[in-house]
Amino acid sequence: MKRISVEGLPDDPLAAAGVFHQHWLAHVEDAVGKGEEVMLVVPTADHTHREWRRAIVAGLARKHAPRRINMVAGEGAAIDATETYLARAPAITGQYLET
Repeated sequence: MKRISVEGLPDDPLAAAGVFHQHWLAHVEDAVGKGEEVMLVVPTADHTHREWRRAIVAGLARKHAPRRINMVAGEGAAIDATETYLARAPAITGQYLET
């Protein structure tokens, strides 16, 4: 599973969604197009970011099925543990997980 750490997202959820689409979407789709399954790692954010994050990961997973794409918010050991879990759970895709 390829881990893509998304950085540089603004605090404003609408602006963050725009930055993701403008700067990260092509990178993710390129990895999936090469046969990779992807775990996007995003910084922790408040509840106002949940909906755009859920929408993007669900849309990407539907578009690129059967490749798996998940998004995880957090840092450190929790991200590593989530990656291990997802590697062993082949049916989980399109999910936004907060650690």
